[in-house]
Amino acid sequence: MEFPFIHTNFWDGLIAVPAIIVLIEILKIFLPSISALIPVIANLIGLVISIFIAHPHSLWTGIVMGIVYGIAAVGAYAAFAAFIHTYRDKGHSNPYK
Repeated sequence: MEFPFIHTNFWDGLIAVPAIIVLIEILKIFLPSISALIPVIANLIGLVISIFIAHPHSLWTGIVMGIVYGIAAVGAYAAFAAFIHTYRDKGHSNPYK
């Protein structure tokens, strides 16, 4: 069995990853108890976007890229959350005033 050549482009990640983050935030509003499931839900949303929208021609490519989209969304979400928590803990003082 030969591995398929995965064709993807910059726009897939530029649209899919923020879309996953927005959908996760919407789900958190309606289901506040899903915090522990955010990585799983992000990967499932990534799989749906990739298999049915971005790569409908190849199931294998859709699965691989869906997992990539989900992992990228979780990483971006975690980095932004860590930044916000760090910013709030340090206060709002500006050392350059």
